[in-house]
Amino acid sequence: MKNLFIAGNWKSNKTNAESQVWVKDIASKLSDISADLSKIPVVVCVPFTSLSVINYALKAGNVPLALGTQNVSKFDEGAYTGEVTAKMVKEVADWVIIGHSERRKYFNETDEDLAIKAQKAKGTGLRVIFCVPDDKTPVPTGVDVVGYEPVWAIGTGKTDSPENAAAVVTSIKAKTKVATVIYGGSVTGDNVDTFVSQSAIDGVLPGGASLDPEKFSHLIHAALAATK
Repeated sequence: MKNLFIAGNWKSNKTNAESQVWVKDIASKLSDISADLSKIPVVVCVPFTSLSVINYALKAGNVPLALGTQNVSKFDEGAYTGEVTAKMVKEVADWVIIGHSERRKYFNETDEDLAIKAQKAKGTGLRVIFCVPDDKTPVPTGVDVVGYEPVWAIGTGKTDSPENAAAVVTSIKAKTKVATVIYGGSVTGDNVDTFVSQSAIDGVLPGGASLDPEKFSHLIHAALAATK
């Protein structure tokens, strides 16, 4: 079986109550492949407010998913009102997404900002999924996973072609020396096989498809089937 990596990004969705229902539902839908999931990382990246609730629910239900969040402060503890530090996140999660196209677009995060965030996250022991829109965007040293997400494919229903995505991923690997590079951009259970069957692509970063337990389960099952 291919060494898959799947990370679902909830973005700004779900209350704590909805998060608990999601964990209960996804647990039942993945029970038949729990042995496979013990061998590959499947991460769910959630809003800060849901971290503690989901951390508890995953452990209580023995659900084979890892937990991450979608952003982290570039500052350490101190007088930075509204910021959530890497140290705070590490109490309840193991992963963080840094550099998502929506953070770059709506919050004007620069390459310098993102490099600092990656450094802060790694310094606390968090593992980093670092997103880039192309193979020309700088990637900080030490990140664990790179997510290639063409901007025009995010939330549009349009995807890059698997062949072009594989070519970009290959280029990113050559330039960054990061071993695990995944594709993100309107990935669903119906098209995930076309991406993960490309030898260069190590997994996927779905957004909307991860919000619904049925759709996320379908995507995970399809990805596993395509790589066995």
